[in-house]
Order: sequence, then structure tokens, then C-alpha cells
Amino acid sequence: MPKAGIIYNDIKPIACQVAQKLTKMLRQNDWEVETATGFGGLLGYAKPADATSPAVTNRPVCHTQIDQLIPPNFDKEMAFVIVLGGDGTVLSAARQVAPMGLPMLTVNTGHLGFLTEIYLQHLDEAITELLAGNYEIEERSMIAVQLFRDDDLLWEALSLNEMVLHREPLAGMCHFELQIGRHAPVDIAADGIIIATPTGSTAYSLSAGGPVVTPDVPVFQLAPICPHSLASRALVFSDSEPVNIVPATSHRLMLVVDGNGGAYVLPEDRVYLERSPYNAKFVRLQRPEFFRILREKLGWGMPHVAKPSSSKFT
Repeated sequence: MPKAGIIYNDIKPIACQVAQKLTKMLRQNDWEVETATGFGGLLGYAKPADATSPAVTNRPVCHTQIDQLIPPNFDKEMAFVIVLGGDGTVLSAARQVAPMGLPMLTVNTGHLGFLTEIYLQHLDEAITELLAGNYEIEERSMIAVQLFRDDDLLWEALSLNEMVLHREPLAGMCHFELQIGRHAPVDIAADGIIIATPTGSTAYSLSAGGPVVTPDVPVFQLAPICPHSLASRALVFSDSEPVNIVPATSHRLMLVVDGNGGAYVLPEDRVYLERSPYNAKFVRLQRPEFFRILREKLGWGMPHVAKPSSSKFT
């Protein structure tokens, strides 16, 4: 009996209703179906260390290991996973199923849905094509993010979009000592820094002035947030290079992954990033066309329309 999974956003009634409908339909067609909520892939925030208590400061922060986010009864025998929600649910689902290499058909029940493949009104036709095997699989790279204190692993997570290391509210400007691979370390003075995948190049990194990168390019990008220098600009580099970041500041910083969860970073800590051995796999019912998505979702490359001649500024 073939097997499929469904991951849905359980705080959206429409996603819950569609999940129930799909489960019933697939089981009637002799499919074994397992369901889970996107909540299982949420990272949460580690509790801050208390600098006044050495016992607490030296205690490792609790975290969920990357391969322990896999939902119960989900396994590599699944043909696919249907994800019902917005971009946040897709990011969560990617962390849940990437370690097993399961392809995701992403269905938008949210708003922008930049990471989703179809809208609800096209779901019936999409399921027909999915069950017939009429689709391609597109792979997207991910980042493995780890936080170390000395040699102790305090926190880790998979990231499909980006890792952000930034100051806390009311803290001053921060300095970051960053080393990419074997290259010489550099110092960046800014409110924060972003390390993004090509998928994440259209998210926070774009807002911070980073370039858009097509998903098939094997790179990471560094985007400083409000840098205190005209020389500190976005950098694109090979994703085969690991990255080490040390906060060269006395302030406690905040590490955030995919805008979802993270951990506090103390001055003696080190953040380590590398390309994950796991890729996020997306079911594409049409041949992937990234520029079309940019045009539809962000308005990139739209034809220029001249101002009307009646404008008072002409």
C-alpha cells in the first residue's frame, strides 16, 4: 500500500478542513496516510543564560536535534508529503521532512505564499497529477546552524531561508568577527548580519539590500543589517565554505533561524554554519520558472507603464 504524509497549519480552520478531506480521499484510494501539524517543526527560543549565575551560564541550552523533528510515523517509504499553510508552515515542514528526503507538494492557504506551489482552487487537479506521477522534483539547499560554547553544542537547526544574528533591543551597534572557510577573518560593524541560502535571498536578505539569487546557484550570501560603513555590503560566496561567527561585543546577541526560533549568543560563544547534507525537495507540477514567481509575487521585471499625461508633476 503506498504511503503519503500531510502536514498542515492547525491554527487555520481551512487548512484543518482540507487536511481531513485529503486524508479521507487518499485512504479511499488505498493510500496509507499519516498526518502532523507544522507546530512540530517550530524551533522555539532557547532560554537566556543568566550572566550573574555561573552555574546557569555554563549549562548547555536545551535544544531539539535536527533529526528529531521528524513527525511520528513519517518514514522514507512515503511517496510525498502535502503541506497545507503559508510560507511559515512550509519552512517548518522542510525541517521536519528534509532529513528523510521526502518531496513536498506545498499548498497555499495563507497570503503571499512565495514558497508554495499551488492555491487551494487548483488542489483537485494537482492531486490528480500527483497521484499519476506527473511532476518534477526541485531541490533547494539548506543551512545547518550550530551554536557552540567552547566545544559544547548548545543549539542547532536546519534553515531553508536564513540565519540572522542581531543585537537585542536597546543594545548598541555590534561588531562581528566572521571567517569564511580558510579566508582571513573580517570585522563587520552593524546592527546584525544575515547568512542566507538562494531560497532566502528573496526574504529578509532582500529587505536588507542583498541580491536575488536563483535557486540553482550553489552559494550563500552575507548581508549586513544597517552596516556602519559604506564598505560593508552584501557578499555572495560558495556554499562549500563553512562560516564561523564570533560576536566581538560585550552585548548578548540573538540568533534567529527562518524568523522562527533561536537562541541567545553570549560573547564567548561561536556560531558555525555549513551547507546541510539535507536538501528541501519540492514537487513541481510545472517546470520550475523562478522569474515567473518573482514577477507574480514581487512584481520583478514587470513592464514599465508611463505616468498618465494628466499628472500634475508632468
